[in-house]
Amino acid sequence: MCRTYRESLSQVELYSGYINKLIDELAALPGIGNKSAQRLAFYIIGMSQARVKHLADTIVNAKEHVTYCKVCQNLTDEEVCPICGNPRRDHKTIMVVENSRDLAAYEKTGKYKGVYHVLHGAISPMLGIGPGDIKLKELIARLSKEEVSEVIIATNSSLEGETTAMYISKLIKPAGIKVTRIASGVPVGGDLEYIDEVTLLRALEGRTEL
Repeated sequence: MCRTYRESLSQVELYSGYINKLIDELAALPGIGNKSAQRLAFYIIGMSQARVKHLADTIVNAKEHVTYCKVCQNLTDEEVCPICGNPRRDHKTIMVVENSRDLAAYEKTGKYKGVYHVLHGAISPMLGIGPGDIKLKELIARLSKEEVSEVIIATNSSLEGETTAMYISKLIKPAGIKVTRIASGVPVGGDLEYIDEVTLLRALEGRTEL
């Protein structure tokens, strides 16, 4: 009998249906294994009724009210996100990232003073993800309306990230906008959200023109 089967059988035998269902739902979240899901489930069950309701309401409210910033497509519960609404940011410099987690990684450095555009994905023919499946048309529309001096492409250094970077460069360069790519200090295949701040800064400072 394999270990996974034994563990699942043991869980069914030990816990009631409601506990098993909660564990299964938590285990379905990214980065949460079965053991972590069990710990979280028992912690939640041990919380007060008021605390559990507050947690549940917070999740529901976030799902119902969080949407895309009309300017940069970052996740926000306002029409315009705080970064785009900040007049002290350099709105002529736009960093293009794959997702909001990558944006957060660069914001943590505290050194980048421009604004962002969030694609919410990357071009991947293998997965059937084309230019129309990410927030590219919103970027092009934005560039046609705003005065932009530089677009920094900070997609991940994966095959999908590089494909997306080259595609964006070919779209933008005819408009006469400077297009740069973060330096190769970021490890090949590395996700920006997991890279330390010093490496991110060096990648930004060492960016090259495409």
